[in-house]
Amino acid sequence: MIHKEGFATIFIVTLVLVGMNWGLTFITTNELIVGLLMLASVVVFGIVLQFFRNPSRNTPINANDIIAPCDGKVVVIEEVEEPEYFKDKRIQVSIFMNPFNVHVNRNPISGTVKYSKYHPGKYLVAWHPKSSTENERTTIVIEQPEKKQEVLFRQIAGAMARRVVNYSKEGQPAMQGAEMGFIKFGSRVDLFLPIGTQIKVKLGDKTVGGESVVASFT
Repeated sequence: MIHKEGFATIFIVTLVLVGMNWGLTFITTNELIVGLLMLASVVVFGIVLQFFRNPSRNTPINANDIIAPCDGKVVVIEEVEEPEYFKDKRIQVSIFMNPFNVHVNRNPISGTVKYSKYHPGKYLVAWHPKSSTENERTTIVIEQPEKKQEVLFRQIAGAMARRVVNYSKEGQPAMQGAEMGFIKFGSRVDLFLPIGTQIKVKLGDKTVGGESVVASFT
């Protein structure tokens, strides 16, 4: 299945590739050149399609667990000061998405959206330490009613990404594992968890958005 956020991009890419291949027929009749361009066009089209794929996920709904909000690789696990919302110490878990990962973002817990804010910004590489506070990003906080805990997660655009899409609105319900947004072309998601949360992943682990358990409330 192709994600709705990719429809416009795929349409534009298709027009460009068809136009290039059609235009080349007026420039040369060399079958090798024409064939190479067609092959390159198919490869480019395939890369764009795979980027916007949206596979179904089977989320293990559990009030104790915090589920990975995206596919990717765990690149940060550390105690930090969270300056935007909590303004205190939290455990940060960051997941980096390369261009070949699924880029759909999902709610890590169920509850109510308490905070949702978009920040325009720079486009530093997503693994840069300052990308969490200086890049284009969206911050979302969900309150888990059973555990009475809040989890903050931040969609961060990378060097290639130019658009962060967030569907979360303050006051609306959030379902664990449900889609909450999309980031285009290489990016990362930061989770900020309560001190004492039991971390279930380690640096370098690969996560599956909507399925992998990143941490558990104590």
